[in-house]
Amino acid sequence: MSPADGWPAPAKLNLFLHVTGRRADGYHLVQTLLQFLDFGDRLHLAIRDDGEVRRTGNPELPAEDLAVRAARMLKAHAGIAQGADIVIDKRIPLGAGLGGGSSDAATCLIALNRLWGANLARDELVRLGARLGADVPVFLFGHAALAEGIGDVLTAADPPESWYVVVAPGVEVPTGTIFADPQLTRSTPVTTIRGFLAGETRNDLQPVTRRLFPEVDRALAWLGARANARMTGSGGAVFAPVEGRATGERILADLPGGWRGFVTRGVNRHPLADDAPVRA
Repeated sequence: MSPADGWPAPAKLNLFLHVTGRRADGYHLVQTLLQFLDFGDRLHLAIRDDGEVRRTGNPELPAEDLAVRAARMLKAHAGIAQGADIVIDKRIPLGAGLGGGSSDAATCLIALNRLWGANLARDELVRLGARLGADVPVFLFGHAALAEGIGDVLTAADPPESWYVVVAPGVEVPTGTIFADPQLTRSTPVTTIRGFLAGETRNDLQPVTRRLFPEVDRALAWLGARANARMTGSGGAVFAPVEGRATGERILADLPGGWRGFVTRGVNRHPLADDAPVRA
């Protein structure tokens, strides 16, 4: 049965993001530390007997977004006759580098894997998720992780579960635009978790995004005047660690009009980490 209040789809932060090279086929090699947040979307799924997979509600989302594509991919892969209606309580800002679409897709795979009785092992779900996008596998992996290669090589990590203030200035940043920019740094040396903890990291996408999207530049300047701000993913959300919820709420009390902000805590374990078998 589905949880009465829906299936959780947490946001994520890239605590750092380095571009370490580029393959001959054009794919970029990255190294990034991904951590979940105790803030996110919730999915409501209703099983259909006619085999149709459809979105209901959510007029702000594309009809064929990652969650719908994930459901149809799982249905085809596992030979499922049933369908599903998908409704998303959308809280994660769109195009903000917080992994909203990827998390929704991963939760859809985990939930329908159970509800449809497909019973695929978690590592098989991870492989399916990789076909949808680079950020999907970590949500299926179920634990905060150091992602390397093209984002498909995951190693469990346990960064501090800090409090963060997150600010989204309302800009949707196309990831492909940032990676295609000729001024993007593509040769950052590989680092370690110890290097991250020592402060030897950054987001290599940040300078390009700041140049191309002035509102992200403004958000980084605004939050940076109050805390140690950094961009997550390719933007446009920015974040900073804070001492606790009260500190974050004080910062957000002066949030410029038209921006969204929230205080949240990093968590290293996905709320659905136990919801798929480890082995087939």
